[in-house]
Amino acid sequence: MSSSPTTTQRHWIVATLRTPLGILAASALVALIALVIFGPIIWGDAAVAGNPRALSQGPSSEHLFGTDAGGRDVFARTMTAARLSVAMALGAVSLGVTLGIALGTLPTLAPRWIGRIVVAFLNFAIAFPGLLLAIFLLIIFGQGAGSAVIAIGLAIAPAFARLTYALASSVNGRDFIDAARILGITKPGLLFRHILPNIREPLIVNATIAVGTGLVVFAGLSFLGLGIQPPSFDWGRMLNEGLSKIFVNPATALAPGIAVVLAGLTFTLVGEAIARGAGVRSPLTRALPKWTPLNASGAASDSIPETDDAVLTVRNLSVAVPGNGEWRRPVNNISFTVGRGETVGIVGESGSGKSLSCMAIAQLTDHPTVVDAGLIEFDGTVLMKDGVRPDNGSSRTVARQLGTRLAMVFQDPMSSMNPSLKVGYQVAEIGWLHEGMSKSEAKKAAVDRLTAVKIPDAERRAQQYPHEFSGGMRQRAMIAMGLMGTPALIIADEPTTALDVTVQREVLGLLHNVREETGAAILLISHDMAVITGICTRVLVMFAGEIVEDIAVDDLIGGRAQHPYTKALLAAVPTMTTDRDKPLATVDEAWQAQGSGSAVDVELDDLMSLAEEMR
Repeated sequence: MSSSPTTTQRHWIVATLRTPLGILAASALVALIALVIFGPIIWGDAAVAGNPRALSQGPSSEHLFGTDAGGRDVFARTMTAARLSVAMALGAVSLGVTLGIALGTLPTLAPRWIGRIVVAFLNFAIAFPGLLLAIFLLIIFGQGAGSAVIAIGLAIAPAFARLTYALASSVNGRDFIDAARILGITKPGLLFRHILPNIREPLIVNATIAVGTGLVVFAGLSFLGLGIQPPSFDWGRMLNEGLSKIFVNPATALAPGIAVVLAGLTFTLVGEAIARGAGVRSPLTRALPKWTPLNASGAASDSIPETDDAVLTVRNLSVAVPGNGEWRRPVNNISFTVGRGETVGIVGESGSGKSLSCMAIAQLTDHPTVVDAGLIEFDGTVLMKDGVRPDNGSSRTVARQLGTRLAMVFQDPMSSMNPSLKVGYQVAEIGWLHEGMSKSEAKKAAVDRLTAVKIPDAERRAQQYPHEFSGGMRQRAMIAMGLMGTPALIIADEPTTALDVTVQREVLGLLHNVREETGAAILLISHDMAVITGICTRVLVMFAGEIVEDIAVDDLIGGRAQHPYTKALLAAVPTMTTDRDKPLATVDEAWQAQGSGSAVDVELDDLMSLAEEMR
């Protein structure tokens, strides 16, 4: 990749302002702010000046929306009323948001029994519709602008407090909060330094949208005569005054009605723009660097032998992601094949591109990641050729091919399975989506597949949720999901990570048995050289996004590796005879030793014994 200086990534606000939604929201907000500031200055005198000879007149060149019952210009009054209407809505929302955040975070700071009382109160308060609660409070506080602001603020607070409590609770149970408690950080410190910064974006979005709702509520209260009282006026009061003349001069009520709708829409657009921008936190499409096809400079892969019976053929695969004004290649021009029934391992350091390569092959990468390849062919279907995904009849055909013939076993099945759906339902889903089974047939087949992967009492277990399964059982359920079809290739992305050695052996043994019974090829990603050498027949060694060596396992454990990085990985594997008085070898140290031509003491006997035991 180019190492030339690059531009810095734009802040999400700048990126959002470059989108059509951001431009529209910003323009509308600027116009509304200008109206609030300058409206009373420009139209204030005309708004209160009555003309007895022009009472309740219709629209004309002199009066755009006509005049009211007092002969006052309706357009001027609408422009002037913007300041009071928007200011009251902002004041009420500010009060409601402040009170809501205080109540919503109180259970985090207060003793548990106080928190339960607060939550019970909030659940009771949000049972009442906001407008009815505001009317009830206005009856208690009395009519007027100040009373309306307090009433609407108190009516908004319960819903906002419940949202704050839900968000704070989701953050409060995370590991970094527990770590902060262990470090002795006080409860206020936890709140202001760890909890609120992690929930501020949804709170800001909801507060912005609440301003638009507040405008409508204020207009409703004033329309009912409970808000602003004469001689003051806002848009709701003008609607009240225009209602009696609506059949004589509809424009009298039309002008403030349009103002309420447009102002409310403005704040809704601002909230939507903030939600999109703050939620993505990445350069949007227009901020992406200029794209050049990756294979334009890619070398041909003549050194990769052709395989007559290949289930997967990959030629010149590259994956690019935008970063600091340029495209970077975490996977750079790799080529390999996997034969039918073959077990191939991919080994390398974290970040070497192992998982990303397989995700690109399975078409599971997201925008703005770009996948380019000279050829990706799976089970006779061309998924990409010369950087273009060909038309294979329809995307549904490709989806069915990948859904039934390609099985993925992810590193963390808990994050890959839907926690709200039962395991049996998730396993059966492939049956009725791709295999044409009825739901009852698919559920029965799911139980059979769970039984096949050695899950005890499969019929009962199928009715349980993922959190009720152990880590090993979740991995087995993922394998069962792949077996709902007739997979030609199983991609196992570090399937034994975080599992104890007994469960590791069971999962690897299950993969081996599945390969023996179904004839499916296996592409196994792992950091563990013992796992790779124990189950695979061939190993692809990846370093910095490239395949640096394609070697048979017998050659690997026989000490016949050619590339220094492969030798360095072997040197970093501790064995039963490793001298405990010496620090463990690192890949960097071993690499430097290999590069300088020095001998590296690599004990392969124990590695070979462990491989034989795994087999």
